[in-house]
Amino acid sequence: MSSHGEDIELSLANGVAEVRLNRPNKRNAVSLAMWRRLSEIFSGLAGNPEARAVILTGSGGHFCAGADISEFAEVRADVEAGRVYEHATEEATIAIRDWPGPTIAAISGYAMGGGCGLALACDIRVGDPTAKMGIPAARLGIIYSPLDCNLLYRQVGLANAKRVLYGGRPFGFDDCVRMGLLDIAAETDALAAARDLALSLAENAPLTLKGSKLILEACADGSAAARGTEIDAVIDAGIASADYAEGRQAFMEKRKPVFVGR
Repeated sequence: MSSHGEDIELSLANGVAEVRLNRPNKRNAVSLAMWRRLSEIFSGLAGNPEARAVILTGSGGHFCAGADISEFAEVRADVEAGRVYEHATEEATIAIRDWPGPTIAAISGYAMGGGCGLALACDIRVGDPTAKMGIPAARLGIIYSPLDCNLLYRQVGLANAKRVLYGGRPFGFDDCVRMGLLDIAAETDALAAARDLALSLAENAPLTLKGSKLILEACADGSAAARGTEIDAVIDAGIASADYAEGRQAFMEKRKPVFVGR
């Protein structure tokens, strides 16, 4: 499964999907059409049992410079257009955040503004020493939505979230690691490190990965008690699964398990 030559490229092999922003001449700035396409891609991958992990990355040495501000005069010119635009960005962010399995952002170069938001929507951020992250909203007169603010807040804490939003400047690799904007520091190549991680995760039991994500997210947003029936059903499905039987058998036989996702 692959698509090439588009503003967003998609490939899938060995259980790992790669979604690549592909506008290197604009440092992968995201157009309105691309926000909508991201939502479609991640929603589609959610129904694909062959995709066990997803890497989000960018072409040409940069993750994403943010939203394509050059089109704002047309697509974000007034309050009404702004609401339509924000709806598209939020749909994309939610589709990434709620993708049922592990998602990894592989960050080289700039991950600014909307690009930083895309990285924060992923489960894990892997960056290399070229990474620069930040949100320049304060330099553009833009106020970020509760969704984006919450993703930033839960990743770096209140004080660092204010530091990022108030300052509006890019932070270098070391600051990103210290604040928690980056979870894993790659020595040289973020994408290579992300691929190694994704392949290792794709070998694990898909039902466990999905169930763990569902429960952790419910704990994080305070909905675990309200979703108790759903959580119990996920746990019960794991116990009844062929993968659980395979995991037990492989452990007893001292071999690597082969999970099928059911």
